[in-house]
Amino acid sequence: MRERDMTRRQVLGIGGALGLMAATGLSASAALARRPSITGAESRSALPLPPPFQVPLPIPSVLAPVSTSGGTDRYAITQREASMEILPGIRTPLWTYEGTFPGPTIESRRGRPITVTHRNELPVPTVVHLHGGRTPAASDGYPTDLVLPEGWPETAMHTGHGMHDPRAVVTKLTRDYTFPLDQRPTLLWYHDHRMDFTAPAIWRGLAGLHIVRDDAEDALGLPTGPRELPLMIADRTFAADGSLAYPALDPTLRERPGVTDPYLAGVLGDVILVNGAPWPVHEADAARYRLRILNASNARHYELEAVTDDGHRLDLVQIGADQGLLAAPVTHRALPIAPAERYDVIIDFSGVAIGSRVRVVNRLGSGRTRDVMAFRIARNATDDSRIPRTLSDDLPAWRRSDAVRVREFSFRTGRMRGGHGWLIGGLPFDPSRSDVTASLGDVEVWRLIADVHHPVHLHLVGFRVLSRGGRPPLPHDAGLKDTVSLRPGESVEIITRFDGYRGRYLFHCHNAEHEDMGMMANLEII
Repeated sequence: MRERDMTRRQVLGIGGALGLMAATGLSASAALARRPSITGAESRSALPLPPPFQVPLPIPSVLAPVSTSGGTDRYAITQREASMEILPGIRTPLWTYEGTFPGPTIESRRGRPITVTHRNELPVPTVVHLHGGRTPAASDGYPTDLVLPEGWPETAMHTGHGMHDPRAVVTKLTRDYTFPLDQRPTLLWYHDHRMDFTAPAIWRGLAGLHIVRDDAEDALGLPTGPRELPLMIADRTFAADGSLAYPALDPTLRERPGVTDPYLAGVLGDVILVNGAPWPVHEADAARYRLRILNASNARHYELEAVTDDGHRLDLVQIGADQGLLAAPVTHRALPIAPAERYDVIIDFSGVAIGSRVRVVNRLGSGRTRDVMAFRIARNATDDSRIPRTLSDDLPAWRRSDAVRVREFSFRTGRMRGGHGWLIGGLPFDPSRSDVTASLGDVEVWRLIADVHHPVHLHLVGFRVLSRGGRPPLPHDAGLKDTVSLRPGESVEIITRFDGYRGRYLFHCHNAEHEDMGMMANLEII
């Protein structure tokens, strides 16, 4: 979208506090007091878009291991260019894992390690991060641990901002990522994490799901089989030729990182995709369904609601968060979800009339971005699933008094190497700088403070939300999380224990444009 295409409504209503201040000259406090629902700017597709609820919901294929011997499951994934029909009748070039978007789903068992060999046949270096994984540092996907494509000069291994990382571990063409999976069953996701270019790489298709299961969860009686649906929600914009439109300063994604000025706060698309399909519809039984929801958008926040055509709202019964099952179910009528957050939700269609429809809508959207997907209730069916009152008993019981220290971090806009950036504690990311050092086993409380929306993600560990703005957590903060949504002007306290593995990790904003423009910091576990 060209700069002159931005309307005043988009700057004020969608651009968030950054756009609000720029457009009106308001002070920071006045802008933040309005708490805009979205941070970023929306681009417009340059071709006609299909009507909603016409395309069937695709279910990503489950990847088969190439070997299961020796107590480890081994997988192979090729990162390659492919062309897919996303909008009906139109081919869209993508960067993919195994030729599909989303990439294939990996299903694994708690405590059984896996190794995934990634082969890079794309035109740029890549890095793979298993988001939410308790992973040794060598396989965590540090942004400078590049996998170089064929013919890429090793002298060009520095990041787009010109920084060199002497600790980077670079491989040519392939890399083995080993995941012990010594963690609670949950929905994880894997995506590209290349320094300075994470946002456009994910936008072009480099994202897939990873589900961890265990015997205790299997025994709960939750909906399963065809009534367990993974839902990767992502927004995109399409150019006139059907390609994905992204406002990169360097469309080749080889040298110069960043986006054009209207999108410095984040890139929002005008097409809502679920599992790679625009506003899809799924034929469902009149029964309970388990929806495993991921917000894989770069910058868009959603507030999801399930509504029948006659206006009746269905309960969304949350049973899990980013890092697995809650202790007990929490019932919502609307569920906010920030980029990279995951929610495990039960929805019951048994009271919905056969032949009618349930729409999943985004209360933060407008126009076409208000719709997400729909369910068409096709038939009566027997349902022996249940929602136990107790879901798990293994959640950590950290107390504030257990913390060996309290740290405070501000997430704010600022200047970075002569241009606009997004900073943590006033500093842009530098791979050679140690920002936080913690001893293995330490419990810490972190206070996170935002200017605009910042979904903050910690690698390696899960955490609990202690407070928002000095008040108790909100209902959707329940359970063990690895990403927390900070709203404009808000402070959030979290508590965690740095266990698992020693090494160099990260914490960062998961608005992918913010991440690429400096909003990351190093976390060293010793």
